[in-house]
Amino acid sequence: MEPGRAGCLLLLLLLPALAAAAPGEFDPYRVLGVGRSSSQADIKKAYKRLAREWHPDKNKDPGAEDKFIQISKAYEILSNEEKRANFDRYGDAGESQGFSQQQHRQFHRFHDGFYFDESFFHFPFNSERRDTSDEKYLLHFSHYINEIVPDSFKKPYLIKITSDWCFSCIHIEPVWKEVAQELEALGAGIGVVHAGYERRLAHHLGAHSTPTLLGLINGKITFFHNAVIRENLRQFVENLLPGNLVEKITDKNYIRFLSHWRKDNKPHVLLFDHMPVVPLLYKLTAFAYRDYLSFGYVYVGLRGTEELSSQYNINVYTPTMMIFKEHIDRPADVVQAREMKKQLIDDFLSQNKFLMVARLTSQRLFQELCPVKKSHRQRKHCVVLLTEEGEKFAEAYESFLTFAVANTKDTLRFVHIYSDRQPEFADALLMDEEKYRGRSAVVILERRNNAGKIAYKALEEAWQGSKEDNFILLDLLDQLRTDPGLLSSETVVADLNDELAPMFLIRWFYSTVDYISDWWDSLFHSNWREMMPLLSLLFSALFILFGTVIVQAFSDSSDTRDAPPSGKEETAAKTEKNDVSFSKESNSRIPKKSFVEVTELTDINYTSNLVRLRPGHMNVVLILSNSTKTPLLQKFALEVYMFTGSSSLHFSFLSLDKHREWLEYLLEFAQDAAPIPNQYDKHFLERDYTGYVLALNGHKKYFCLFKPHRSGDEGGTLGSCEDYDALQHAEARGKSSCSPGSRSIKNKLHKLSFWMERLLEGSLQRFYIPSWPALD
Repeated sequence: MEPGRAGCLLLLLLLPALAAAAPGEFDPYRVLGVGRSSSQADIKKAYKRLAREWHPDKNKDPGAEDKFIQISKAYEILSNEEKRANFDRYGDAGESQGFSQQQHRQFHRFHDGFYFDESFFHFPFNSERRDTSDEKYLLHFSHYINEIVPDSFKKPYLIKITSDWCFSCIHIEPVWKEVAQELEALGAGIGVVHAGYERRLAHHLGAHSTPTLLGLINGKITFFHNAVIRENLRQFVENLLPGNLVEKITDKNYIRFLSHWRKDNKPHVLLFDHMPVVPLLYKLTAFAYRDYLSFGYVYVGLRGTEELSSQYNINVYTPTMMIFKEHIDRPADVVQAREMKKQLIDDFLSQNKFLMVARLTSQRLFQELCPVKKSHRQRKHCVVLLTEEGEKFAEAYESFLTFAVANTKDTLRFVHIYSDRQPEFADALLMDEEKYRGRSAVVILERRNNAGKIAYKALEEAWQGSKEDNFILLDLLDQLRTDPGLLSSETVVADLNDELAPMFLIRWFYSTVDYISDWWDSLFHSNWREMMPLLSLLFSALFILFGTVIVQAFSDSSDTRDAPPSGKEETAAKTEKNDVSFSKESNSRIPKKSFVEVTELTDINYTSNLVRLRPGHMNVVLILSNSTKTPLLQKFALEVYMFTGSSSLHFSFLSLDKHREWLEYLLEFAQDAAPIPNQYDKHFLERDYTGYVLALNGHKKYFCLFKPHRSGDEGGTLGSCEDYDALQHAEARGKSSCSPGSRSIKNKLHKLSFWMERLLEGSLQRFYIPSWPALD
């Protein structure tokens, strides 16, 4: 045998073992807590126990619903012998196509360890060699949802959907590789989705062919429709970014731009460069830090920037980045480099994300500036100036700012807050004391937990910014360094209001604009498969509209041609119309048979009468025992007789003596329908469920429940023995005996007909189950 053939044969023989050695992420055995050799009875017992414990109606844990779904999915796999065998053999239940990514890699690692004569197959592709550059960019569905989508709010992503045996994918690969490396170095995200192994993710992204290129930003997907060349891809990523990220700065507007720090509560960044357009690296950086910084760009080669360059002594031949905080006449920090790299810019900006004395405008900013103490070495204290707006408080703020600049430390953070905009925060710290009313105050605080608990100490007197105030505050900070117990007061503060959040109408307007732009883009660029539902809806609406107009026009013309009827004729017509409608309504309720056909629900007809019941059909099942069978069936037939004319209703009865466990399982999913039995309860087998009626929808997997009528309730004449005997005599079906015992049993089904009316109306509560249990 040739070496290539022998290697192929050995590879095929060992492939199932390799697949079994690479189990998927979801392990139903681990979810149910059973072993691989467990019997169906053990699996069923474990499922019932876990389903009872994690049912969302009984377990208020936030993750109970997800846990219950996993339990149901695991039981669905292990209770089916075919799916269980597929999982044991391949690590998959057979619901997905192809091998998983992990199995695919193990296959190729195995292949690399043996000599393999590829000329024996003459394949034109080798996906392993072709996709090695994309390995680090491969995306999976959970990774995309949990990490990539949230990260798209910080940087845009360029994603390629590819597959094996794709000629066009090979054609664009050199350009893709070059652009991916370039954009990644600039700060953009790169992703690759293999449609053969990640079909769910490919369909989620809306990719129906390969190759497909798309962009992701702020959780929004945009498809690429141009020729795959370097310039088009760069421009596509740049167009994903908002247009107002970077403002063009000249001598005319730089003072206004830098003076907005008080309104925006952000430092302002100026980049001086000799490029006429804003570099993509700078735009990507501005998008990543847009929540913390405002960005401006100065083209030093443009006439009208000489004053700006001269004032800040800019070297026009070297790119320069400056950060301005509270003082616009001098930068707080500067960096210069012939080639601005992403790492250099990130290090520079991350150290200057906040003002020297930032204003607390939201709870998120409060948590970032004043983090919770995690350990003694990570202890951070916030010195808070509680003040208000206006010239009256300007002097106190300026003196506090001067003190903060002179005493900046890693363990201290200086902030200020407007008491009139955050009154709850101010009242919790100052206790509404009279000496602070209408004046500024300084408080030193430390956050103890995320629930709002803080330890603090306020200066004894109001803050006026005098030298005495500075000495008192400095002395307190020196004592705090050696004695953390100085913060003797504790309180709980509420979350801060978001002062800079846009108004509801503005948010609604932006959402509407985004929706219209998405619709307009999809109208001209989406493929026909995506457009078919929209076009179908549009044409259906037009057809109904024009059809109604045409019918109305013809009916109006016929009415004008016909003479109005006389009074007698009009009365006779109305009477005849009412008689016809009444007869139609009566005929719809008249039973088609003179008897009620009730069959016993057994393991033989269980599948056909329930599990595979046609959509729209329901099986109404009466629960009875051997001792109550005759009277309950008689009363049941009398109550449901008027509903036998409906072809979608089927009537059955279930023996409680034979199938009590099946009934107990169903009632566990009904809210307070019956007490949940305990396996150690000595009265477990004595609970009386006779007279219960279940309407089972086999297709949609839900049921409605009728609980028996109590003997002490009023009524009970409807459905007595005499009524039923009269009906039986009229139908020549024979008479039944009547006794006080049978009368009380029959009273359990009193008002069942009213319940049937509500069932047909669809107003009854529905109890859903993951799957129908086996009827042993």
